[in-house]
Parts: sequence; C-alpha cells; structure tokens
Amino acid sequence: MNAAAQFGSRLRAVRKAHKLKIGQLADRVEIGVKHLGRLERGEKHPSFELIIALAQAMNVSPATFFEFDSPQTDPKILRKHLDQLLTERDAKALHQAHRLLRVFFDS
Repeated sequence: MNAAAQFGSRLRAVRKAHKLKIGQLADRVEIGVKHLGRLERGEKHPSFELIIALAQAMNVSPATFFEFDSPQTDPKILRKHLDQLLTERDAKALHQAHRLLRVFFDS
C-alpha cells in the first residue's frame, strides 16, 4: 500500500472513530464529498492546508493521519505503545479512550 492509500485509510478510520459520515466531514472542511472519498481511497493527495483543516475538524493532531499501521508489528510492542499512551492520563481521557475502544471492538 502506498503512502496516499495509507493516509486515506487512516483518515477514514479517524473519521469513523469520531462517528462522522463522509458528508459531515466534507461540510466541516468545505470540500466536496467526492474529493474526500478520493482522499480516503488514496486517489488524491491532500494539501498541507487540507490536512490541518481535517485535523482541526476532528480535534486531532495532523500527525494522527500519518500513524500508519505496520503489518509486522509485534502484539507485545503494540500493548507497550498503548500503555505508554494511557500512562498519566486523567480519568476523563481514560474514559474517552475506553469508549473509543469499545466502539472498535463491539462493531
């Protein structure tokens, strides 16, 4: 999978994690649904401005879209990374993380 497809896949995953329909996100960043669909499929490359607008629309860091999954990642390493992400988070942040994980696993 090339970088554009990985970006698009990650963009779609973040959008769905935020329970946004493609049209809702497109409206928030003032682009067409077809263009957003092409980005999610890796057919188009976003500008820096659009990456920032997408991140702001979902209240995430632009870097979030570049956290590509490695198919060769060891589950132990993934657990360690999750533990590091959760360390020193307050109760509210832990609750939000728990809700997101439930959405992914209950689907």
